[in-house]
Amino acid sequence: MNATQANVEYWFRLLYECIHGSCYGSMAGISSLAAHLWVWIVGIGYILAVAGLVVIIYTTVMLFELRKREHEFYTTLIDVPETTGGSNARWQHIEELAGSESASEWREAIIEADIMLDELLTKRGYTGAGVSEKLKNVDKADFASLQDAWEAHKVRNQVAHEGSAFELSATFAKRVIGRYEAVFREFKVI
Repeated sequence: MNATQANVEYWFRLLYECIHGSCYGSMAGISSLAAHLWVWIVGIGYILAVAGLVVIIYTTVMLFELRKREHEFYTTLIDVPETTGGSNARWQHIEELAGSESASEWREAIIEADIMLDELLTKRGYTGAGVSEKLKNVDKADFASLQDAWEAHKVRNQVAHEGSAFELSATFAKRVIGRYEAVFREFKVI
């Protein structure tokens, strides 16, 4: 045998004999400990596998129940009460004024809608000398259509202060009434 060649079988045989106890003292204790440790690892692994299976089954059952409740919730139709063209007679009058051909009636519709807005703000607990002061006290988080209310009220002020000198078209009047309508629909006045 050459000096450069190594006998691999010899080294594996030595390692095998050391593990089984015939190497410089007793190694049987180490192999026994490793065997017991392996039994514990396998046992804990089985317990964790069973626990994981239980969790998977429980989660799957709960998921199916959730899906069933979601299906019932999303497929149930909600009956909307039928409206007879508007439940608020005052708003119907404002719409009639806004739909007319007369600029003076458009002005009257805007002023009446602003009076309704003032009453709405008072009912909601806002205080102030007029609509402007009440709108200043409104928190935007509580009033999604606050910008519509401001824009409509600004036009109302122009109508009230300038009177017939304020140029008002049918389209512009309807747009202003639409802003009031957005506010009133948000708070379910109409």
